[in-house]
Amino acid sequence: MKSNKRILFLAQFSMLLAIEMVVCFTPLGSLPIGPLVATLSGVPVIITAIMLGTKAGAAMGFFFGLFSFLVNTFTPNPSSFVFTPFYSIGDVQGNFWSLAICFIPRILIGVVAGVTFQALIRKLEGKKSAKVVPYAVSGALASILHTLLVLGGIYVFFGQAYAAAFGLSYELLLGALGMVIATNGLLEAVISAVTAAAVCYPLRRYSMPAVPKAT
Repeated sequence: MKSNKRILFLAQFSMLLAIEMVVCFTPLGSLPIGPLVATLSGVPVIITAIMLGTKAGAAMGFFFGLFSFLVNTFTPNPSSFVFTPFYSIGDVQGNFWSLAICFIPRILIGVVAGVTFQALIRKLEGKKSAKVVPYAVSGALASILHTLLVLGGIYVFFGQAYAAAFGLSYELLLGALGMVIATNGLLEAVISAVTAAAVCYPLRRYSMPAVPKAT
């Protein structure tokens, strides 16, 4: 029985990892909605944390960070220095803090989603709200925390260089990042909440009865 559960776990994790690769390495990871573009790379991490547990979610978050690191190292854009120490623009080069921004917020997506879900599912056990609230809140909270940590890290460690890369004055950068949080950040949080509830609740109830508890 233990062997069967392990095989099931590995199969499920592998499928979610394949989805993570698709959204990280292809244009399918960007969802245009009107003038905004939502990044979907955090969604498989949230689903993994809810379905397979906090440790699995953290591991998937690590892969999210790794894929982001590879994309920004080998196909860089003007802001890639904040995600990899191996890219520079002008006199500015990434450093240790680039790796911190690239990996820590992504790993914490899985940790926050998993811990929040387990806490809420226990608290709301037997209530109708347990069908939606633990999933939606876990997805939204993990997504918005990720956005805050990434943009906060950029502002603290690369503020002046990041502003210069986009032709902004440093004084305007905080407002610009706040606008990103209020638009793309909230949009991604809503998408994460809806997807977590729509995908994870029926899967946990019908398709994946042998999923191990979060640890």
